Amino acid sequence: MADITNQSLNDIIENLKKKKVSSTDLTKAYIKNIESAKKLNAFVTTTFDQALDKAKQFDKKPNFDQLLPGIPLAVKDLFCTENIKTTAGSNILNNFIPSYESTVTKNLWDNGSFLLGKLNCDEFAMGSSNETSHYGNVINPVGDQLVPGGSSGGSSSALAADLTPATIGTDTGGSIRQPASFTGTVGLKPTYGLCSRWGIVAFASSLDQAGPMTKTIKDCAIMLESMSGFDEKDSTSINKKKEQYSKNLKDNIKGLKIGIPKEYRVDNMPKEIDELWEKGKKILKDLGAQLIDISLPHTKYALPTYYIVAPAEASSNLARYDGVRYGYRSKQGKDLIEMYEKTRSEGFGDEVKRRILIGTYVLSSGYYDAYYLKAQKVRQLIKKDFDDSFTKIDAILTPSTPSSAFKIGEKTNDPVSMYLNDIFTVPVNLAGLPALSLPAGVDKKGFPLGLQLIGKALDEQKILNIGYAFEKNCGFKNEIKKWWS
Repeated sequence: MADITNQSLNDIIENLKKKKVSSTDLTKAYIKNIESAKKLNAFVTTTFDQALDKAKQFDKKPNFDQLLPGIPLAVKDLFCTENIKTTAGSNILNNFIPSYESTVTKNLWDNGSFLLGKLNCDEFAMGSSNETSHYGNVINPVGDQLVPGGSSGGSSSALAADLTPATIGTDTGGSIRQPASFTGTVGLKPTYGLCSRWGIVAFASSLDQAGPMTKTIKDCAIMLESMSGFDEKDSTSINKKKEQYSKNLKDNIKGLKIGIPKEYRVDNMPKEIDELWEKGKKILKDLGAQLIDISLPHTKYALPTYYIVAPAEASSNLARYDGVRYGYRSKQGKDLIEMYEKTRSEGFGDEVKRRILIGTYVLSSGYYDAYYLKAQKVRQLIKKDFDDSFTKIDAILTPSTPSSAFKIGEKTNDPVSMYLNDIFTVPVNLAGLPALSLPAGVDKKGFPLGLQLIGKALDEQKILNIGYAFEKNCGFKNEIKKWWS
């Protein structure tokens, strides 16, 4: 049959069920792709032997009652995997081998899938371009000079290049949606608490959320169903009945009210982004949805709020990396304090150090009230804007990013310009809401662009349904030429 790795996850599952392909042949096909795509630098660790063993076991005793039967998957290297190196893209964890499995990956394995390898990411998920990783920058398969977005850049690159049929990332301020937009793929940031954070290397605990990255909306629904669920090991996990997102997908969105926020039209926004937004509005209107102008007045404060809250939580979370119990330890230092200092200065990269310094500053006794406390109050106002709007609408449509993928090295010396990439994604994390990035078109250079659907808390099904209808009528096709192999 034609190259099965080009197909959607849903189609691959159907082909496995019909015995058109075996899990072993499928796994071998992905391994071949991965070995010929080293230029992309998407993988930090591979587990090919283990994957082939699991595939053979599945073929001997297949179970098609599972959601992901015999499916090999690569995952972001922020998820702890039992007895397999987990680095979070950092030198400080370059020798860390967890003795436990993250809840999200365990859920995937329990649903029939198994691990192909761990995917490169910005160090501790801090970055918008995958250039802060200790293991080097990942390359976007769309073009050899382009960033794949961040922090889940290895995930978006591997997915778009057919190195994994689907994947998972984490989203703290847009780290699933922005790379999905840059690579022409689907990325979902679920409601905060829908997917367990247990066993995920922490960046900012009140913002981090795991989510799926896939080629289609149907695949996204399958992955979300597989990875979500209540976890008593995570105190922020939501205890609710498990939903069947893939079975409940509908493409009828007639009568739904879609909010269009005026604050998402920013200064110097490229004309192409504006035109894409107009195209998205027209598609939804033609499908019978009603467009309603709304205002989210505190949106303009979202980015500064985020860059106080996230570094503050990061400085607290990253205090545990001191070279004593696990991870990298400096060989220099005449006493314990000096060993701590040398370990952290040698183990962390520049962007992580920058955010630790900002976070420690805003939490210090003289500045806590002026910065951190004020940011938390503004965060509540941002959430209230969304809550008020959702009393009269079903979902919100916005651009995913203010531009298409930019060149490697283009923004590395300008952190503020890099941070502005998160302008459309950050408010959702502050409010804890679900949001979906859909591939919707290309710019004049042919680089993918995405649109974002924001939903009410725990209303993933509705934004998936809207996305499903949109996808069928959008006409976007991700045509990537395999220049790297």
